[in-house]
Amino acid sequence: MVRSSRSSSHRWRFVSPSYYLKRPKRLALLFIGFVAVTFLVWDRQTLTRDYELAELKLKAEENSVDVQRRQKVKEAMLHAWTSYEKYAWGQDELRPQSKDGVNSFGGLGATMIDSLDTLFIMGLDEQFQKAKEWVATSLDFNKNYDASMLFETTIRVVGGLLSAYDLSGDKVFLEKARDIADRLLPAWDTPSGIPYNMINLAAGNPHNPSWTGHESILADSGTEQLEFIALSQRTGDPKYQQKVEKVITELRKNFPADGLLPIFLNPHSGSSSYSTITFGAMGDSFYEYLLKVWIQGNKTAVVKHYREMWETSMKGLVSLIRKSTPSSFTYICEKNGDSLSDKMDELACFAPGMLALGSLGYGPGDREKMLTLAEEDMSVGTSWNILRPETVESLFYLWRLTGNKTYQEWGWNIFQAFEKNSRTESGYVGLKDVKSGDKDNMMQSFFLAETLKYLYLLFSPPSVISLDEWVFNTEAHPLKIVTRQDQRENNGESERRQQPPLRSPKPSTALIQVDEVCVEDEINGLDIMKRKSYWDNTAPLRSDGGNEIAQSSPAPWGLVGENLRPIGRIPVGNGDSPPHCISCNSKIWER
Repeated sequence: MVRSSRSSSHRWRFVSPSYYLKRPKRLALLFIGFVAVTFLVWDRQTLTRDYELAELKLKAEENSVDVQRRQKVKEAMLHAWTSYEKYAWGQDELRPQSKDGVNSFGGLGATMIDSLDTLFIMGLDEQFQKAKEWVATSLDFNKNYDASMLFETTIRVVGGLLSAYDLSGDKVFLEKARDIADRLLPAWDTPSGIPYNMINLAAGNPHNPSWTGHESILADSGTEQLEFIALSQRTGDPKYQQKVEKVITELRKNFPADGLLPIFLNPHSGSSSYSTITFGAMGDSFYEYLLKVWIQGNKTAVVKHYREMWETSMKGLVSLIRKSTPSSFTYICEKNGDSLSDKMDELACFAPGMLALGSLGYGPGDREKMLTLAEEDMSVGTSWNILRPETVESLFYLWRLTGNKTYQEWGWNIFQAFEKNSRTESGYVGLKDVKSGDKDNMMQSFFLAETLKYLYLLFSPPSVISLDEWVFNTEAHPLKIVTRQDQRENNGESERRQQPPLRSPKPSTALIQVDEVCVEDEINGLDIMKRKSYWDNTAPLRSDGGNEIAQSSPAPWGLVGENLRPIGRIPVGNGDSPPHCISCNSKIWER
């Protein structure tokens, strides 16, 4: 017992101050050790703090660069718009060299409508309101004009109006979209459902151009699905969706094993004609929309067949890929019968962006392969530049999906080239030849709709027009993603997808809780959605400190049903949301 007590005392003597006072050398060693440990800890904390400060500084500098570049793009948009406003107001497109306008699309105000969502996204409120006023008072579709390709009118006018509606919630855009769509519908009245590609807007006489041998064009027939499905969702009228989905049903009947369709279709039989297969002009956006309709429907089983068709077509695309020598650039061939043509036009430059976007639907191995293919350096064989957006579009998707800032730098280089070579005192022009710099006399409407929008978003946070909530049509008009759980035809049999149960006070009425507001709407077999957050559609993106009160109104982005009636008042804004932040509230819709 005594021995144990002594042992314990022996161990504890090292913590006694008297032990070190009697032994100066050990006290000195202890002090040196204490100082060394303190220095090491302090140095580590300093290094960590310095690193964190440097990282924050770098992020601030990067954000500052993005903000500056975004502002430059916005200034370019303002220059393009004010030039159009001054010299070509209300006409389809501006001719900057001669300082006048031209009605390339029959006087439908193509640049006006194409620019609406770009103005809104960039926060150019005054310009947006003025354009909206023109749409409300001056836009008239009763024209004795053959809608130059059903395709162009749909992607620019129907798509542009629906996007403006989805962003602003202003019903004037939805009403106009419905008006023009109703005038286009007779084009689908063919034995096969494959539409004629031209129609007189006043008389409603559809036909195909003679230069196609009176055949319908693949891209022109398969690039209306996003817009017309969205129109049915917003209006509750299924006729638009039924018309465009019948096209896909017809094409599925004899869809080839490689998923590659010739560019000409017979509207009477629905069969393909012997013609070129291409991911360029007249073929491109058909494949794009197979993917995007799947995304638009929120990737549910109802739209699974679109994804399956797209994946089949991508296997066909891979079979067309070649590399140039000696430069080793990747390009996508065209195909005629069994022979390949070493040609890739500039429209096919959308393909890397499409592949990157579609890679998200694959499993890990295939996803990496598809993304690697998307990041290959692609080259085209054209010497002109008419302000096209396809390359910038691909850079936008690649940056959003990989975070690689190289794509931002390439986009900035392209923008600077536009500023140096295409900007004039009265707008922007294309180049007939990029080597000589010879200018044309046209500011294409897609320059404002697509090129400048994608450049602006390339330098914006990913939450602005989030790819989780929006899908772009082929004219870069963003449409809200709405989950598809509707009835569709499948191999001649009608399938009804099970809806989540809804509480309803009576059989014909659904009660929808919208945060603090309840609205009632007749079901009529339509999808009823619940919204997690809400703001007034006359000021949808405000930052008023969170205390502003606004009268409830029918929700933007098409809460299904036209007869919603407000029953309360709710706060608008959340205090943290910057003005014009398109996705300051994530996951706007929830089933």
